[in-house]
Amino acid sequence: MSHRTYRIGQIVPSSNVTMETEIPAILRARETVAPERFTFHSSRMRMTHVTPEQLRAMDADSDRCAVELSDARVDVLGYACLVAIMSMGFGYHRTSEERLHARTAENGAPSPVVTSAGALVHGLHTLGAKKIALVAPYMRPLTKTVVEYLTHEGIEVLDYEALEIPDNLEVAAHDPARLPGIARALQYSDADAVVLSACVQMPSLGAVEEAEQLLGKPVVSAAVCTAHQMLRALGLPAVAPGAGHLLSGVYAETPLSPSAATAG
Repeated sequence: MSHRTYRIGQIVPSSNVTMETEIPAILRARETVAPERFTFHSSRMRMTHVTPEQLRAMDADSDRCAVELSDARVDVLGYACLVAIMSMGFGYHRTSEERLHARTAENGAPSPVVTSAGALVHGLHTLGAKKIALVAPYMRPLTKTVVEYLTHEGIEVLDYEALEIPDNLEVAAHDPARLPGIARALQYSDADAVVLSACVQMPSLGAVEEAEQLLGKPVVSAAVCTAHQMLRALGLPAVAPGAGHLLSGVYAETPLSPSAATAG
C-alpha cells in the first residue's frame, strides 16, 4: 500500500473558514484507517457577502488561484464555493472544472479539478438519490438557484430551508448542532437523501452522522461530497470514518464524475 503524501489544493472565498477545517478533518480521520497522508494548501478569492455580484467577481478570480496552487504542484484542486458555480448557469461546474484544469496544465502542472457544486451533484447521483431535502444558509433567491441547478441535474428537491444569512462569516458561525433539528422539520419522508449543508461555509461535519440516525436517511454535505470526489480524483478509495454513509466505504471505488475525470 502507498504511504505517499498527497497535496490537497483548495480555491476558497476570502471569507471562507470552514473548508480549510472540514476537508482536513475528513482526510485526517481517513489517516487513522489508511496509510496515505495529506497536506493542505489554499489560495483565496475575494468575497465577503454572498451576493450575485460578488460571486461573479470572485469566480473570475479562480483562474489566478488555480495557477498559484499549481505552482505548489498540488495533486488535486478543489473549488470551495458551491453557490458561486451554481449561480453562473446550469452545468457550469463542468465548464469551471475544465477551464481551471487547463490553467494548471498551461502552468506545467496539470491537476484534476473538483468543484464543490459538481461534487454535490455527483455525490447525490452516487447515492442513487433522485429526491432530496436540503438545508442552505443563503438568501431565498440564491437557495432557489441551487434548487433549480440540482433539478436540472435530475435531482428533485422535495423541500428546503433557506436560513437567509447574508454575511459569510455569520454563515461560518452557525451552530452545526442546530442542523439535524432544522432538517427534521423538512418534508423528507419521501427523500432518498438529505443535504445537511448545501454550502461549504456552513459547518456541518460533526452533525452528519447524528442527522443520519435522526432522519433514517443518508445525509451528505457539500464538504463531504467534495472530499469523496477529491479522493476518487487521486485514485484513492473514498472512505473516511465519521463522515456519513457516502464515505462509509460502500462507495469507496465509485468512478469519478465524467467532468472531473476530463479535467484530470
